[in-house]
Amino acid sequence: MLDNKLGITNQVEFVKMEERISKTYAKRLYDSGGIKNLEFGTYKGLAAVHKYVFYDIYDFAGKTRILNISKENFRFAPSMHLEVSLDHIGSMPQSTIEEIVAKYVEMNIAHPFRDGNGRSARIWLDLILKKELRKVVDWNQINKDDYLSAMERSPVNDLEIRFLISNALNSSIDDL
Repeated sequence: MLDNKLGITNQVEFVKMEERISKTYAKRLYDSGGIKNLEFGTYKGLAAVHKYVFYDIYDFAGKTRILNISKENFRFAPSMHLEVSLDHIGSMPQSTIEEIVAKYVEMNIAHPFRDGNGRSARIWLDLILKKELRKVVDWNQINKDDYLSAMERSPVNDLEIRFLISNALNSSIDDL
């Protein structure tokens, strides 16, 4: 279990509290209008989201990880190559759904933070979609297990995650 500012050592208790706090702060980021001031499609914008959402939980909120990490059998981008990877991702085009999803997949492979990458990246994705396509994802329309499976396979082929995201797009951008 990662060190946390909450002082919680019980994993189950921590997961519940982290989810509650991060969702509260994510909503506050939208409601305050602060989200409109963030950079779209860059690591700087993603780091700002991560810092805001996880500041009261982790000391590393918004900071690029310096450790190598993996999940199950997948190793994320090595920390020694993260800066170059993040610069490359920031320069990737983002004018079509195909380009945006490819950029999102690459950011997931980079996994720049020790924890909270998925939640922060979904907000970041919605910001790009809103700016470029005037659409956002209705995440309630995407089955969590289908999403996780598609993300696991996305480094090889992003068709499945692109399909899920494309089918959940809507024009309710004022809700974001």
